[in-house]
Amino acid sequence: MKMYGYKKCGTCRKAMKWLDEKCVAYDFIDITEQPPKQVELKQALAAGYQTKDLFNKSGGQYRELNMKDKLPGMPTADALKLLAGNGYLVKRPICLGDDKVTVGFREEVFDETWG
Repeated sequence: MKMYGYKKCGTCRKAMKWLDEKCVAYDFIDITEQPPKQVELKQALAAGYQTKDLFNKSGGQYRELNMKDKLPGMPTADALKLLAGNGYLVKRPICLGDDKVTVGFREEVFDETWG
């Protein structure tokens, strides 16, 4: 599994702790240095997430770029290109397995998906 995250993020640390406790192997990728590729973001969309679910709505970049107003009218392709170019905009963690994807961390979703 690949886990895109940020070491200073409390949510990412909770997800890593959960994965470690459940002995789920993962490769950690710093999302700020190497954001997910568009094809990986499309996997999340195919898994049922919406474009808006992929954005870190509490992040400074989201506010600075006024994404709250821009996102509703933005084509999906443009949104994915923006996310793939700026890891600070991406909701974290994003965990990608062979046929599984989770965005963010909620213990019950991790239990169901990775447990």
